[in-house]
This record gives sequence, C-alpha cells and structure tokens, in this order.
Amino acid sequence: MSIPEELARREKRLARLAEARAKIEARAKDRYEREKAEHEAKLAAREAKAKASGKKPGGKPPNPPVEGALPADQINLTDEESRIMPVAGGGFEQCYNAQAAVAADSLLVIAAQVVQAPNDTQQIEPMLERIGALPADLGKPETLLADTGYFSEANVALCAAAQIDPMIAQGRQCQSTAGAGEPDATQAMSHRLQTPAGQKLYALRKQTPEPVFGIIKSVMGFRQFLLRGLDNVQGEWSLVTMAWNMKRMYALAAA
Repeated sequence: MSIPEELARREKRLARLAEARAKIEARAKDRYEREKAEHEAKLAAREAKAKASGKKPGGKPPNPPVEGALPADQINLTDEESRIMPVAGGGFEQCYNAQAAVAADSLLVIAAQVVQAPNDTQQIEPMLERIGALPADLGKPETLLADTGYFSEANVALCAAAQIDPMIAQGRQCQSTAGAGEPDATQAMSHRLQTPAGQKLYALRKQTPEPVFGIIKSVMGFRQFLLRGLDNVQGEWSLVTMAWNMKRMYALAAA
C-alpha cells in the first residue's frame, strides 16, 4: 500500500462527504422555507374557515415543519440534481418528474418540462406559463383537465386568472374557505364536475395523457433518462416529446 496515495484518497473522500453534507443542509433549508410557507397558508385557511362559519374548526391543526436536515435525507453523488421519489406500485427510486400538457383533440404535447419535485401540485403554475408563451395562432386552451394530484385552491384560482376553466379532481370533498353567499372558483369547479356535462368532459382526461406516456414508454422504448443533470434531462425530454409529436402528426396527416 502506498501511504501517500491512501492518505490522498481518504482526504478526497472526506472532502466529498463534507460537500455532500453541506448540500443536504442547503436542501433542508429550502425545504423548510417552502413547508413553512405552506404551513402558514394552511393555518390561514383554517382560520378563515372558522371565521366564516363562526365555528371552531374540527380536527387537529397541521403539524409545523421540522427545521434542519432529517435522518432520511440523502444525496446522490452520481446525479445530485435528481431526487428520491415514490413510484407507482410502491417503493422509491432516484428520479426526475416528467410533465406534459397534451391537447385532448390531437394528443399532441403542447408543453413539457422536467422538475425535481415529486408533488404535482406545484406544477400547474409553470405549465400555465409555458402554455401562455405559445404562439397565438395555435389557439388558446379553454379547459384544463387534471387528476387529484394537481388539486389546490390556489391552482384553481391560477387557472381562472389565466381565463382557463379548471376541471381538477378534488379527491375527498373539499371544503372551500369562501364565506356564505360567496361562491368561489373552487366551488364553481366542484359543481361543474358533478354535472353530466362536466363528468363527460372530465372523462377525456384518462384518454388524453395516458396513451401518450404509454406509447412513449412501450412503443418508442423511452423508459428512463440517459443523461445527468436537470438541464440535460430537460433537453432529453423535449426531444422525446418532439419525436412523439412528429409521430403523431404523421398519423393525423394520414387520417
């Protein structure tokens, strides 16, 4: 054994561990600030609901976020910009979250992005911004269909502000914070989802994005990102969705 080489190897390893620890702590700080803002918003909504109804809110108040790095926090030294995320069927993998907005009539992808957050709730706003930046001659979407993972009252309000009718599944019946006699965008959306016309429209959601992702995975054979780093993965996903659009446009032209 070469002692100088072994000492250099160990010093390099300790330096990488210190760097990883600093990045974990920085991520924990960012997470805490984000969760703190979400916690304060939940408390404000709870207080507004109690004020509007004149009754004490039921259930326990939301737990405050934990400051600092958690014991389970990790970092991947191969691709540190990726994140550990839950996957369908159970378990966790080192992943990115690929998003795509699909036109219901043509099944063309009109906007695509890759994010590091496993939670889809935060993805409505950036996707609306991408859709809003499209050329005007492509037309303007009238309705946004999304599953319950994208629901929040803030997202409903964002769609309304963009003059797009939201149709986002709410999962458990959502109690809006609007006062009596003050129907808000969430209440209006909830009513539309319960009408026959709304149910028929929302049924399009299952047959719109799922075939696109299914064909990209099973027919085109793209089941994992081959590059590293968020920017590179974003470029890779843009190329994949572009390839899908070319394939789809060929089929539409033939029809």
